[in-house]
Amino acid sequence: MIRLFVVASLLATSLCAFGARAESFTPAQKAEIVAIVRDALKQDPSILRDAITALQADEGERTQETTRAAIAQAKEQLVTPADPVAGDAMGDVTIVEFFDTRCPYCRKLEPVMDGFLASDRHVRLVYKDMPILGPASLLGTKALLAAQKQNAYGKMRDAVMKLPPDTTLPQLETTAKALGLDWGRMTKDMEDPAVKARIDANLKLAHELGIQGTPALVIGNDLVPGAVDAAELQKLVSAARKG
Repeated sequence: MIRLFVVASLLATSLCAFGARAESFTPAQKAEIVAIVRDALKQDPSILRDAITALQADEGERTQETTRAAIAQAKEQLVTPADPVAGDAMGDVTIVEFFDTRCPYCRKLEPVMDGFLASDRHVRLVYKDMPILGPASLLGTKALLAAQKQNAYGKMRDAVMKLPPDTTLPQLETTAKALGLDWGRMTKDMEDPAVKARIDANLKLAHELGIQGTPALVIGNDLVPGAVDAAELQKLVSAARKG
């Protein structure tokens, strides 16, 4: 059993290092090491599974550390005066949500996040529009950022996230007018270079943080990829408060 433990430890913590240092072993030493590993795996194949699991956990921790460092470095870009905010603007915990209006998982997260903000009234939610799913995504994002110029980002976002994912300009027009917005002004603002600059900045920030899809949440010092439920949100926010 001790021998098996030693082999598992070797695989879990030194596999990569062994490959890098292989040239320092004599042919006889290499053969002996290979024989020990093969013999151990025959006796207990789960060693390999456990070693791979340990290596993956170690890699995951290193990745998280890198991400936390990137979050700390991007602190000023994560929350800017231009960003739309929901919840408590002075909340003690901030959630930064990178989202795409066309993303089905972002839409699934909507009622969860709404309910969570209603139950925890000390959280600030910052939106980062991240149109990565094609022309309809870009169109929806432009409409939201244009609506923000009329102080209507929140209600326009609520409406757009309920429209068909392949949102069209006529649908946006109907929606904006129903909300009492100046559509003529919106169409001009949608093409404002400042809107494009905001979108480009969000995409650049997402890339720097290693975000590869939507939704993605930054809560405290952690990056949370994908949609989560209310219980997980509460857990993450509580951890951020303690941290």
